[in-house]
Amino acid sequence: MAASLQQLNLRSVRSPFYLKSASKHSSKPASIRCATATPTKRYSITILPGDGIGPETISVAKDVLKLIGSLEGIEFGFQEMPLGGSALDLTGVPLPDETLLAAKQSNAVLLGAIGGYKWDNNPKHLKPEMGLLQLREGLKVFANLRPATVLPQLVDSSTLKKEVAEGVDLMVVRELTGGIYFGKPRGIGTNENGEEIGFNTEVYASYEIDRIARVGFEIARKRNKKLCSVDKANVLEASMFWRDRVTAIASEYPDVELSHMYVDNAAMQLVRNPKQFDTILTNNIFGDILSDEASMITGGIGMLPSASLGASGPGLFEPIHGSAPDIAGQDKANPLATILSVAMLLKYGLGEENAAKRIENAVLDTLDKGFRTGDIYSAGNKLVGCKEMGEEVLKSVEGQVPAAV
Repeated sequence: MAASLQQLNLRSVRSPFYLKSASKHSSKPASIRCATATPTKRYSITILPGDGIGPETISVAKDVLKLIGSLEGIEFGFQEMPLGGSALDLTGVPLPDETLLAAKQSNAVLLGAIGGYKWDNNPKHLKPEMGLLQLREGLKVFANLRPATVLPQLVDSSTLKKEVAEGVDLMVVRELTGGIYFGKPRGIGTNENGEEIGFNTEVYASYEIDRIARVGFEIARKRNKKLCSVDKANVLEASMFWRDRVTAIASEYPDVELSHMYVDNAAMQLVRNPKQFDTILTNNIFGDILSDEASMITGGIGMLPSASLGASGPGLFEPIHGSAPDIAGQDKANPLATILSVAMLLKYGLGEENAAKRIENAVLDTLDKGFRTGDIYSAGNKLVGCKEMGEEVLKSVEGQVPAAV
């Protein structure tokens, strides 16, 4: 079974945290974990730890996935492969052919993080980030789902006033494999005056816009039936075309309220009145920027997962944070975004709703108990490292009553 938009269960497209706080459960020692269900389903997962804090957060998330499997009767097979800077050091390229092949042959792909200062001066084709772009292109995952929800437990960590941030629950639907990141022509050259120039091309075909627009409308239909398409149609022809196509697709979804907003205004409105948004649909570069902005409303980029899906084949699941090389190897990383990426993998990639809910509830329960990594810490809570945060989530997973169907 592979993740695809046809298989995506859109009955549950609210952000992973659109749940009531989990009740407190008695914790069990981590040392007595054992399988409670005979495996009846088997999935292969390609693990890409990547760089920086990626291996640390992936290690924790993998433990959570294995425990969930033992409790839910699911057997996971893992294949760990290099990507990004680690792949450059091992093979000389950011995406080895073997990594892409393994990813394509799996049921889902879980990524940690890529990049780091070590490779900043590499030529473009040898930068770690190129490995991620090539992976997305190779998997043909064009729809990126990035939820941003302000949790009651973390509302005071938001950079916005409590009355502005409280209750925010939005989903950014980002087109992932087109636009200026992939458009041609591109490069560095010389103009007619002999001056050196750099250039990129923002280009979209109608089918690329139509398919991501339908994803946006489907998700909005299952949320609050409000879709805001973000563009720059007052200046860019590519955005004018984007707006025309999204408006045309809207006729297929008469029950969804469509609005349009220029990207500069959207960036302002996200910090002025974020609760006005439910589902945001936008292109590759605008989605990249706006989803990072939205993450800070929630209290920290270390909390937010993402899912990237295509028409068929495995999906790619990753936290939206970077590799944070300045804290790598120091047990300071927040693993919750990667753990929640596992929940999205289970929900959207494998259709395992109950398993996903157990993870989401466990994260809420862990936060209810006051455990915080440094990026979300506030006075009165307990400061913990990456490993201990993971252990607390594992205890909360074990302490739950199995989720109802």
